[in-house]
Amino acid sequence: MANPIFSFKRGVFLADFHVHSHFSRATSPDMHPDTINRFAKQKGLSVVGTGDFTHPGYLQELKKELEPDGNTGLYVCKDDPEGTKFILTSEVSNIFTQGGKNRRIHTVFFSPDLRVVEEIQNRVGSIGNISSDGRPILGFPVKDLVRIIMEVSSDCFVVPAHIWTPWFSLFGAKSGFDTLEECFEEQSNHIYALETGLSSDPQMNWRLSALDKYTLLSNSDAHSPSKLAREANVFSSELTYEAITTAIKHTDSGFEGTIEFFPEEGKYHYDGHRACNICMKPQETIAHRGKCPVCGQDLTVGVLHRIEELADRKEGFIPETAKPSVHLVPLEEIIAEAFGVRTITGRVKKEYQRLIQLGESEMNILLWKTEKELQYFVPDRIMEGILRMRRGDLKINPGYDGLYGKINIFSKKEREELQSSRAKACSREKALQMDLF
Repeated sequence: MANPIFSFKRGVFLADFHVHSHFSRATSPDMHPDTINRFAKQKGLSVVGTGDFTHPGYLQELKKELEPDGNTGLYVCKDDPEGTKFILTSEVSNIFTQGGKNRRIHTVFFSPDLRVVEEIQNRVGSIGNISSDGRPILGFPVKDLVRIIMEVSSDCFVVPAHIWTPWFSLFGAKSGFDTLEECFEEQSNHIYALETGLSSDPQMNWRLSALDKYTLLSNSDAHSPSKLAREANVFSSELTYEAITTAIKHTDSGFEGTIEFFPEEGKYHYDGHRACNICMKPQETIAHRGKCPVCGQDLTVGVLHRIEELADRKEGFIPETAKPSVHLVPLEEIIAEAFGVRTITGRVKKEYQRLIQLGESEMNILLWKTEKELQYFVPDRIMEGILRMRRGDLKINPGYDGLYGKINIFSKKEREELQSSRAKACSREKALQMDLF
């Protein structure tokens, strides 16, 4: 798997807009502004979304912990004014019926300041429950939500979220639409960008000519601090709200490209039925008429399949408007692979912190440090993992039906050899300890 355009020039900054607070369901209790700031710095983010600004309780927290970063339209932690800058963002879920079909659409909204956030809460809170979840569920068409928010302030910004996810997205196989205009109708002119989601990347989206006019964004959708920056956006604009949103609208104004998950690692890349351990390529799903061969239930149609259905271009097409992208494996996952373990153990976390202290940030290590620079502080096996990732020299078992894919940087034989050498080292250590007594 090639990763041909590997690195962006130094001097750009990274932004991750779509995150969640501890007020969202299935989210870490650590997702407070101070913790988000600390982890964002470790990752190498210059800008991070607040997430969940629609929640009244979280708005009070934002007011308490953040302060304006001058007149930039961004915010910083009061206790760390030189830290990562926050941009006001929130994801909303609209569930409604349109065209005789049940629709579930997630959208990320940007706000230029807290005053606008308060007015959005007043308007939306009068017609829906915004207090039960950090990502509120509203029972009316998403186009009406866009209209309300843009009436509050024309400086707000709208981005359909993870547009291919089967259950909750613009083009999702289960509850989405076939075109953006069908969904947003007269509000379509407010949409300048689309979030590709973890299970797709820009290359996959380039197969639809209808998407050429939209900027393709990538964000982590982080529900815990360690997941920040698993996807991100690259800018060379000024660090202001206006400059960032202008760069997204007009990409020659400072939008440089994206940092990507390998899409095969996403939870909905392939089709399948997790309960029966069935994972299929689109062609196999068609051959089985969309049914699980074990139990006969409907398969969950994944992102690759859905793109195949709507695509009007062949795989590999590159539009003139295309921006570069880089596919990365999170550093903790590389360390775990190098250590021969499948989970993020205490030993993995300790090594991660050591590397971050020496390498300045995770993205600096993964993107910009040369092989010669890495040799000074990165153990050989971890460095080999980083270099293989940069080459795209990986094996990935694709994700399906809500199950993340699995990346193997090292072969089965290499992993077995590592486990064997570790076992021998442990045996020698125990023998030495016994000799001491």
